Amino acid sequence: MLFLVVALFLFGVLMGTAGHVPVPVTVVAGLAILAWLVVFFTKERRKAAKGGGR
Repeated sequence: MLFLVVALFLFGVLMGTAGHVPVPVTVVAGLAILAWLVVFFTKERRKAAKGGGR
């Protein structure tokens, strides 16, 4: 999943809207998305460990 995040980040910087904003803004946005993914992954992992999975 981390590989996918990095790949999409690089693609966005090179080709997308992220190419038109300053690099620091892009990096902050990428870190915010990464933080959200880590929180989501942790919550889902805890839920599955408690037996709440499908």
